Amino acid sequence: MYNFLQKFHSGWAYLALLLLLVAVVNAIIGVTSKKEFTAKDRKIALFALIGTHTQLLIGLILYFVSARGFAVLGQMSNAELRLTSLEHPLINLIAIVLITIGWSKHKKLINSEAKFKTFAIFYGLGLLLILSRIPWNLWF
Repeated sequence: MYNFLQKFHSGWAYLALLLLLVAVVNAIIGVTSKKEFTAKDRKIALFALIGTHTQLLIGLILYFVSARGFAVLGQMSNAELRLTSLEHPLINLIAIVLITIGWSKHKKLINSEAKFKTFAIFYGLGLLLILSRIPWNLWF
């Protein structure tokens, strides 16, 4: 079960990152080209939101069944264990909160440029945080 969850979490990460990257690029293009915010743009952002939330759920389950997750929390002298038990889950949780805030804020906005700007900022920050705490040595 653990091996399946670990592989699924790693595999789904590719999809979640791709969706998030597409949403950020789409938002930046929307801001710079001053185009109208359409249902397609909303769906792109929604798919990125769903992808990252699914990744969070898989990651939370994995965190509690993994030998490198909650079980080793507190071993701060070991950089690899600190990354997998504290930094990776905490920073990615913050990133997903930012992404969720971006989604919530866009619903209250009327102006297309403001919607695109909200997605570019919040989804972009979320993407940067996620990329900063991926345990690259365990991923490949």
